[in-house]
Amino acid sequence: MAKKFHRITRMCISCRDKQSQSELLRLRCSEGSLERYSGVGRTFYLCGSCLKDEKKLTRSLMRQCKSGDKDRLMNKLKEIITDDR
Repeated sequence: MAKKFHRITRMCISCRDKQSQSELLRLRCSEGSLERYSGVGRTFYLCGSCLKDEKKLTRSLMRQCKSGDKDRLMNKLKEIITDDR
């Protein structure tokens, strides 16, 4: 009988849907600024479907980063996405 491997699951902060960790984008907020996970600090995850829904995404990022500057957060997220993919 084949061995079953454990699949790590994480939850998207926007839609609260659980998915495999490899399918989610891992980010971190540092002093109100959004950045890609670098190995240190508290992080959160976003799924691909939530990345397409800008209104829902903006609200989640502002809540997570405790920042009211939505334009700066969205511009930084767009930079991270284009550099990553």
